[in-house]
Amino acid sequence: MNAQRAERPRKIQIGAVISQYSYIIVFIAIFALYALTSRGGLTWSGVMNIFRHSTIIGIIGIGMGLVCLTGEIDLSVGSMLAMVSGFSVMVFNTTNNAILTLLFSVAFGAALGLLNGVLVGAVKMPAFIVTLATMLIFRSFTQYLCQHIDKKLIGGGSSVYKIASELSSYQDLYRFGNGRIATVPTVGIILIIMTALFVFISTATKYGKKIYASGSNAKAAALAGINVELIKVSVFVITGIMVGIGSFLWIAMNGSSDPATTGSSYEMYAIAAVVLGGIAMTGGRGSILGVFFGALSYTVIDKIIVALKMDSLINDTIKGIILIVVILIQVAGPQIKERAQQMRLQRQFKSEQRKPQ
Repeated sequence: MNAQRAERPRKIQIGAVISQYSYIIVFIAIFALYALTSRGGLTWSGVMNIFRHSTIIGIIGIGMGLVCLTGEIDLSVGSMLAMVSGFSVMVFNTTNNAILTLLFSVAFGAALGLLNGVLVGAVKMPAFIVTLATMLIFRSFTQYLCQHIDKKLIGGGSSVYKIASELSSYQDLYRFGNGRIATVPTVGIILIIMTALFVFISTATKYGKKIYASGSNAKAAALAGINVELIKVSVFVITGIMVGIGSFLWIAMNGSSDPATTGSSYEMYAIAAVVLGGIAMTGGRGSILGVFFGALSYTVIDKIIVALKMDSLINDTIKGIILIVVILIQVAGPQIKERAQQMRLQRQFKSEQRKPQ
């Protein structure tokens, strides 16, 4: 009897650990499936390419994760990536300076994030409507400007923002975006650094605790003295900054930005990375570290689809189904757990009723 009682807490502890780090188990399972479907094509270089291709989504996903932790959402990140990267190309073509371009990308991204944040946090407009509107505005204006601006600013391109290859700093920027340090992509190392930074901020600072409190119960957080409106504004600004960093890396990796396709569906990919990473869309629960593994998982799913030689047109269909299934598990899991607890309590109550008085 005592052994059973000792075993039960141990099972509960193991279950809690599995639940807390489920995103790692999900990633391992998806990666194992990729290893099987690649048919011997799995190499270290291939693994590092997964890492590289996850960078932009991972960095944007970190910002999206913070927004979702407050119970909000940002649908504009894909269009924001197109706008900031396009304008950053113009800055680089004008200044021939990568540092100034990075500073512009971060500052411009922060400004666009501030616009979203003020409308959602301060004005209290629904985040879904605000970011849906700015999603349309950002991409539309970026496309319009590309057609009506001096072609020298966009590298002589007709429909894309293209870095002028004759600039002296172009090769340095391109090498940075596509370089490797000890076989690890430079951009991947930046993703690791950003993940570590925001894991620390979200778990070990008062600001991080305020984010979780604001998403868990906004009214209780306000009564505790937390400025919930300011917290919501700040996470949208941080998301803008992360998009700015992603935009700089994008042009460093690709040398151009297409206003029509750059960042297309990235809002869905970032949300998918957040959901696969275990962050609850209702806010207040989840880990930024999970976003890192969520972004890797989503990229690996892409590789599996390619390895299975599926039609590329069905790609987003499969990803969308996976996203719905994961959210369904998120929603149904607590409900099943609560139902099981209620049934257990009912059984205990009935057994106590049957006991002789």
